[in-house]
Amino acid sequence: MTDLKLAHGLKFEDLYTDDGLARIDALFAEHLTSADKDLAGRLAAARAAPDDLEEKGESDLLLALAPHVDSFSGALFGISGELGELSRRIAGLAPLYACKRLFVQRRAAKAHKPEDAQGFDGPALEAELSGLFGAEFDQLAFASQVMAWNEDEEANSENLDKASRYAAWALYSKEGRARHGDDILFKAPGKVDLNDLVPFKTIEEKGLPMLEIAEDGCRYFRDTFNLTDHGTDLVGALDEAHYCVICHDRARDYCNRGMTDKKSGEFTNNLLGVPLNGCPLEEKISEMHQAKIDGHSIGSLAIICVDNPLVAATGHRICNDCMKSCIYQKQDPVDIPQVETRVLKDVLTLPWGFEIYSLLTRWNPLNIRRPLPLAESGYKVLIVGSGPAGFALAHFLINEGHTAIAIDGLKIEPLDPDLGGVTQTGERVAFKPVGDINDIYEPLDDRVQAGFGGVAEYGITVRWDKNFLMVVRLLLERRERFSLLGGVRFGSAVTKENAFAMGFDHVALCMGAGKPTFLDIPNGLARGIRQASDFLMALQLTGAAQKDSVANLQIRLPAVTIGGGLTAIDTATEVLAYYVRQVEKFLFRYRILVAESGAEAVRAAFSEEELEIADEFIGHAQALQAEREAAQKEGREARFIDLMNQWGGSIVAYRRKMTGSPSYRLNHEEITKAFEQGIRFAELLAPVEIEVDDYQAVKAIRMERQEIGEDGRPQPVGEFVTLPARSVLVAAGTQPNTVLAREHPGFTELDGKYFQARDENGEKVKAEWSTKPKAVNVLTWINDDGRAMSFFGDLHPSYAGNVVKALASGKQGYSVIDRVLARREATPVKPKDLIAKLNDELRPQVTKVLRLTHNVTQVTMRAPLAAKTYQAGQFYRLQNFWANSAQMDETTRLAMEGMAMTGALVDKEKGEVSVIVLELGGSTNLVAHLQVGERVVLMGPTGAPSATPANETVLFETGYGPS
Repeated sequence: MTDLKLAHGLKFEDLYTDDGLARIDALFAEHLTSADKDLAGRLAAARAAPDDLEEKGESDLLLALAPHVDSFSGALFGISGELGELSRRIAGLAPLYACKRLFVQRRAAKAHKPEDAQGFDGPALEAELSGLFGAEFDQLAFASQVMAWNEDEEANSENLDKASRYAAWALYSKEGRARHGDDILFKAPGKVDLNDLVPFKTIEEKGLPMLEIAEDGCRYFRDTFNLTDHGTDLVGALDEAHYCVICHDRARDYCNRGMTDKKSGEFTNNLLGVPLNGCPLEEKISEMHQAKIDGHSIGSLAIICVDNPLVAATGHRICNDCMKSCIYQKQDPVDIPQVETRVLKDVLTLPWGFEIYSLLTRWNPLNIRRPLPLAESGYKVLIVGSGPAGFALAHFLINEGHTAIAIDGLKIEPLDPDLGGVTQTGERVAFKPVGDINDIYEPLDDRVQAGFGGVAEYGITVRWDKNFLMVVRLLLERRERFSLLGGVRFGSAVTKENAFAMGFDHVALCMGAGKPTFLDIPNGLARGIRQASDFLMALQLTGAAQKDSVANLQIRLPAVTIGGGLTAIDTATEVLAYYVRQVEKFLFRYRILVAESGAEAVRAAFSEEELEIADEFIGHAQALQAEREAAQKEGREARFIDLMNQWGGSIVAYRRKMTGSPSYRLNHEEITKAFEQGIRFAELLAPVEIEVDDYQAVKAIRMERQEIGEDGRPQPVGEFVTLPARSVLVAAGTQPNTVLAREHPGFTELDGKYFQARDENGEKVKAEWSTKPKAVNVLTWINDDGRAMSFFGDLHPSYAGNVVKALASGKQGYSVIDRVLARREATPVKPKDLIAKLNDELRPQVTKVLRLTHNVTQVTMRAPLAAKTYQAGQFYRLQNFWANSAQMDETTRLAMEGMAMTGALVDKEKGEVSVIVLELGGSTNLVAHLQVGERVVLMGPTGAPSATPANETVLFETGYGPS
């Protein structure tokens, strides 16, 4: 569906040009004037003096404009019929929410005690009521009929009494709740006990008490890496919106503002010590709810986009700061992220829905202060990192007229130029409109991990739909003032000095948290121990989770994850899912090798340790396959977790109580979801030693029991236990990625573990530990000539911690950059010329592949900047793109993991780098499959240079070892 016909004679290209957007804005003004001249005047006055507009006045204006945004957008894209049908669906559901509030909760719930309701004959009452409805009995039919009866209570008292008893039975009895499953009509908000947020039971395992899912918990036996949580539907989202008290008009929308102490005015904490700051982006949540309730779906999304234009990166399973500050503190809060994501989905699933959302990020008539992007300024900002902080900052800078060029150390997979508008050489070409969002979505089990999005790509599990990252990337990549280059580490080929020498006017650091905490205990670096963040990154970015990948990522059970944060919870969960895929892939490929070469020859290639692991994997894979076959015959889900628990399972070990863990305090639902998938949680244990086997690989972890002292800190009690463990994953926290300050003296100063913050005058300041600081101080270095560097996201103490805080750093900090840029003229280098230069120098291309012997291959690549900055002793990292890799058959794709090249031949005049890869142990030499002309990733040079003369470079390198 690519034949987009816009109204008013507009072309598709007009949606993406400054002139076209200005024309659209003028057409909207005409549309509004013809529909409501007074409202058009209010909008014009607000735009002329936005600072004079009071908060309530702005909210009232946005809600008044919302229906006109719908009508204009529907006509512009030719979808007025579909948009009207969505609005009618919303209106048709209204009886549900009225009945729930006025009849079920205010009447039935109060008229009947829970113990009395248990004795009601629900099925008999349903049969009686069904005969009266004249329609199939469901929650909407019940609500519609009851509200009709309610108009004449006296005449319908008997029927209302039956309905009241049925509602009480459905609300209070176990049978009633089972009968109505996910229905929202007979569900009441629960009371919140912050010390009892996660249902669990305690079992005895390995001589230790462990927490696992409660007896009546919902179990999910996961077998894939497909999306596990699709979020709520329209009915559920509207239920949450109706549950909201819509209090922006009374300045009680704490979900947006946060909760403050009446005396001091400072933000308060809840009983778990979590600051109640409200939404870091200050999204107009109450207004969004009202517009959605009123049936204005595009208008509701436009209200979100005023403060949160990159809403595809937030919402369900990503953020909950708003919920923690909800006006409901003693009962379940409004699930605002569910509503937010549903609002977006409802628009995206309309015909041309992506183009509508995309347009609202550039032209938004409800954004009083910036309805249109500013004209090109000539300023060029280098953004280091394409994670949430980086892509948010890029969006806001582009709308200010600046050019944003982002580099990222990760491999960034190329998009189809018809979709993204950029070729693998970086050239801009025409792209096609997206008619159906499903055309660009992929099942997560098959989705290629593209690298864009940083921690949102590799650090978030498939409980969140990562197709949203494609949406965000397209919002940026299609814009001419944006460029993205992967496989470029800041501090190697690109440095602060040469960035400014190239013509950049500012450098923004968005590199996230990069330095993990290691286990400083005996054998803390034994084989089988790895960083949890490294595991998640390898799982996602090497393709290890995919069935046709040959990436080498080994996990053995039992697996113990050390830590109590969300990274630990995610890691323990993904270990279970990955283990199934790992051993089944191993068995599949083992059988192919045996069929080709015979079991004796295959096994002869393995060492004694490898044979032990191979037999372990084969036995486990066969048991899993037998369980899958049995489940299919019996018509049930395969219970893999029962088998994996027999083999040791996946355990989180933490030095505090679960209720004191960061994951519990910040997002307890993730623990509940992890319990549903089978992890266990061992409390009050601190690691003291790793025990190794005869091969010097981990076999167990010795832990010391802890108790919580009067100061609230864990203290050792002198008792020790040993947990069997073949894999130990360390999630004991990370540090901001400030290694550049240590690698490059004079790069910038440090303030503890963070970069030193400075105000706009260059004075040192102490950054506030708040996502809503009184002063936004994101600068860290200012040169005498006015050029500067800034820092965002996890690098910054105000914004470290989650995706939405990182987004907030970009939203709050871009204006600081804008003011700093305005102090001096832009460098004379034109943005397009700078982008062209970087495309030429930072997008490596294979020029020669020479097989020297049966197991040694030389690869030569044209990579001018990587060659120019090389010093003897440094190394590169080579990797191919999944999109370009050879597909051997349906089961095998030759995508390479990043390989460190410790020696190279460099021709700085030609701009060429040659590396030699030695194939070891009979593994497939993937570099031999590279093609001349192929675009690859060559990151570097990195590392401390040696004293070796540049013309005496060492030539050997190791590639892949045995899989």
